[in-house]
Amino acid sequence: MTTPFYVSPQQAMADRAEYARKGIARGRSVVVLQYADGVLFVAENPSRALHKVSEIYDRIAFAAVGKYNEFENLRIGGVRYADLRGYTYDRTDVTARGLANVYAQTLGTIFSSAGEKPYEVELIVAEVGETPEDDQIYRLPHDGSIVHEHGSVAIGGNADQIGSHMSRRHEDAMTLGAALRLAVESLTRDGNGGERQLTADQLEVAVLDRTRPQRRKFQRIVGRPLARLLEGGTTAAAEEEDEAADAAGAGGPGDTGSGTGEAPGTSGED
Repeated sequence: MTTPFYVSPQQAMADRAEYARKGIARGRSVVVLQYADGVLFVAENPSRALHKVSEIYDRIAFAAVGKYNEFENLRIGGVRYADLRGYTYDRTDVTARGLANVYAQTLGTIFSSAGEKPYEVELIVAEVGETPEDDQIYRLPHDGSIVHEHGSVAIGGNADQIGSHMSRRHEDAMTLGAALRLAVESLTRDGNGGERQLTADQLEVAVLDRTRPQRRKFQRIVGRPLARLLEGGTTAAAEEEDEAADAAGAGGPGDTGSGTGEAPGTSGED
C-alpha cells in the first residue's frame, strides 16, 4: 500500500487561492463608483443577455466577475434571501451588509471545502442610502472575506491598475457623466500601460439613483442617454430630448414609451 502524498494545509489553501485568482483575472473588469446622487456600476460586457450587474432589492445591487454560472447562482440566492427577509420582517431589514455576510459565509465554506473547487468569482454588493454618507459598498473576494470600500473599487482582470487610476481622480461629489467617463477611461487602460477604445455597445452601465421617486432605485442606462453621457451631455437634457421625440411620434413605429415611469433609454431590473 502506497503512502498518500502529503500537502500541508497552508500549501493547499495557497494553491486554491491561486487557482481562483487566475480564473478571476481572465474576466473583464467591473468598476463601481460613488457619485453625487448614488452609486454607478460600469462593466466591460458586450453581451446584452448575460449581465454582470443586476438588481437584488429596492436599494441594493450586485456586480460580479469570473465564471458566469457560479456568480449567477450566487445572485439568485441573494434575491431569494432578500425577498424572504423582506416578506418575513420588513423591507428596511434587507441591507447590503446582511447580504454581504450571507455571501461571505457561502464563499468561505466553498473555499475551505476540500471536496469541491473554489468559486472563481469576485463580488460587489452596494446599497444606496438617503445621503452619500449612508452609501455602502462591499467587495467579496473568492475566499469569503469582506472588504468595506469607499469612493471607487475595481474587480476582475487588471483591477489593481484600474483601481489606482480611479482612486487618484475620483471625487464623491462627481456628476453622473463625470463618474461614467472616469470609469470608462479607467477600464480602457491595459496591463501594459496603454489604452484601448471602448464604445457604448461594449459597456454595461447601471446606477443606484437615490433621487428616483420609485422605491426601486436600480436603473440601467442604455441607448441615447448612455451615448450622451459618454460624450459629456447631461442626463436631464437627454431625458427632455427623448421625451420630446417620443411625444412627437407617439403611437408610431418608433414609439418607445413603456408607461412605467422609466426615463427613456433606461430600464429597471426585472
